[in-house]
Amino acid sequence: MEYGRIDVSQIDLLWELQRQYKLEIGEETPDEAARARLAAAILQGKIFFYGAWAGDALVGCCSVSASFSTFDYRPCGVFEDFFIRPEFRHQGIARHLVQFAYQSSGVSTMTVGCADCDVQMYASLGFSVPLGRLLAFEAQ
Repeated sequence: MEYGRIDVSQIDLLWELQRQYKLEIGEETPDEAARARLAAAILQGKIFFYGAWAGDALVGCCSVSASFSTFDYRPCGVFEDFFIRPEFRHQGIARHLVQFAYQSSGVSTMTVGCADCDVQMYASLGFSVPLGRLLAFEAQ
């Protein structure tokens, strides 16, 4: 298994995993406008995607969106878009991909927001420091 950063030239492979991920978690399939916004964000360095490769096949991905935290006055990252193709799960790929993303992104801390049903999985991958509850603002 090879691990590397996914660039915009690989958007077709990444987009296929994004679509599979959304389908698996029961969310609406993103449209072409979303794909264009994603490609622009990658080009602008607003989000970094990392992948696990079996030969030419992209079998897993995740993203880190970097920011800055006054927790330790260093770059921090939000971990998202985590998906491993079902036939490649339970082979240690997830653990390696998380470690690769953390080391490659240059962040000092990496957080993940997840559903209650995924807490144990993320804890087993190293996300073990509870930070309270994550809430999202919604304009009214």
